[in-house]
Amino acid sequence: MIQSRVILLSRVLSYGLRSNRVQYQPIRHAHAEWNYRQGPPDSSHPAYVRYGAPVVAGLMWWWVMWHLWHEPEHITGEFPEPDPKLWTDKELGIPPDDFEGDE
Repeated sequence: MIQSRVILLSRVLSYGLRSNRVQYQPIRHAHAEWNYRQGPPDSSHPAYVRYGAPVVAGLMWWWVMWHLWHEPEHITGEFPEPDPKLWTDKELGIPPDDFEGDE
């Protein structure tokens, strides 16, 4: 296994040493129109995208709000919040009133 890695590494290094120039590939934006300081053209997307995107977004927000309303435990937790007034001094780690301490 080490031999195969050494062979692969030697091939990569020898190729890198043989090519003494950096190869750049220009970024091509030929798939869309270029808009500089203006909005996109009106016909940038087909009609099913222009009308379907708000419908899908509305369904998504309906789903989120429905589940927040009917199942709030996902956010607030499943168990009731404990009442700290019912805790004892021992549970809170408070020493008794007649405790003198190490002084």
